[in-house]
Amino acid sequence: MIAFPNCKVNLGLHVTAARPDGYHNLETFFYPLAVHDALEIIPAVAPRFTATGLDIPGDPDDNLCLKAWHLLKNDFPALPPVAIYLHKAIPLGAGLGGGSADGAFMLRMLNERFSLGCSLERLEEYAARLGSDCSFFIRNTPALATGRGEMLEPFALDLSGYSWLLVCPPLHVSTAWAYRQLEPHPPAAPLRELLSLPVLAWKDRLVNDFEAPVMAAHPEIARIREQLYAAGAFYAALSGSGAAVFAIFPKNKIAALPWESGYRVFSIP
Repeated sequence: MIAFPNCKVNLGLHVTAARPDGYHNLETFFYPLAVHDALEIIPAVAPRFTATGLDIPGDPDDNLCLKAWHLLKNDFPALPPVAIYLHKAIPLGAGLGGGSADGAFMLRMLNERFSLGCSLERLEEYAARLGSDCSFFIRNTPALATGRGEMLEPFALDLSGYSWLLVCPPLHVSTAWAYRQLEPHPPAAPLRELLSLPVLAWKDRLVNDFEAPVMAAHPEIARIREQLYAAGAFYAALSGSGAAVFAIFPKNKIAALPWESGYRVFSIP
């Protein structure tokens, strides 16, 4: 069985309060984009994980795909072992949720392949145990997110009438570092109100709180955003804590821009 986990971007991100459990409350909007990994499971004698494509640092046993199998195995002892093959194409550490998507899609695949009978709500609960934004990828539809990012509210926003450009420089921004740069505060305006404005009105209104400290520390990211606006983007912003920057363009009017060696650039018509 094979699936193609996709990435997401954050349209607006407000860090509203620190929590006693060490996390932060936030308000953001997750929007799925068609940049994909490839994930396959096949029967095996023992569970194992193999990855190709972009290098995934760390112990393979800590990968969210394998953790997802163990999570379900605890509650479904008859779940058979599988060999997991992941081809990684979504840049890591870029604020795109690629690892979270892989873990969530793994839950979905196991539920379907082995007829576990989990509802979407139950899969979301499992996903939240894997990571803060994993739950989003269970339904994989635009949603307002609060809490740690696991409390989701469907929000009808169709941006298919635009084209997107996703630019990922070869930089890694530590999420823990980025949070330490912020002083949590209530947003100036609720995110749902800002998202109801025309896309052309989002610039300077729809804000990601991480942008100021991340772009101060990495001026290259600020230059990317400036290039995208100069090329005609309606809106451009950092996704999550970065380092990926995305831009929304008029349909089929993405400018051809030169990018430095090492950049990964994705065009979504």
